[in-house]
Amino acid sequence: MPMTIRPARRDDIPPLAALIEEIERFYGATEIQPLTERHTQIEDSLFAPIPLAQALVADPGDGTLAGMAAYSFLWPARGTTHALFLKELYVSEPWRGGGVGAHLMAELRAVASARPGCSRMEWMGDTDNAQALGFYGALGFEVVEGKVVYRVGVEG
Repeated sequence: MPMTIRPARRDDIPPLAALIEEIERFYGATEIQPLTERHTQIEDSLFAPIPLAQALVADPGDGTLAGMAAYSFLWPARGTTHALFLKELYVSEPWRGGGVGAHLMAELRAVASARPGCSRMEWMGDTDNAQALGFYGALGFEVVEGKVVYRVGVEG
């Protein structure tokens, strides 16, 4: 089946909502945000007048999505340049191992390269996700030593 890597569109909201539920379950969530809330969050995040993020999707052409890459641009990166920050790369279980993730990463690199002033791509990997770390390593990407990730919740 042919796979198309393309920017997310509004008509992708239902399959993106399904994919996000799969992502949540992959990370161990037992309580999933109601479907209508997920639809609204996707609409607000990707398609608002000033979107919070952008996403590429892997579209097999059957009304589902095989995977997604959600990203934003961060400034500053080096000097006054900016970076493409990959927040989430996810490939649905049935599609893993078939090159979907590699195609998403290649398209992300193309997006970053085509954007004037973008000097790099950055992302994080969970240290306990050996499959993801192996995937990035197999693509030739190296771990950046000397960085520590901090996180604090802000929900009230």
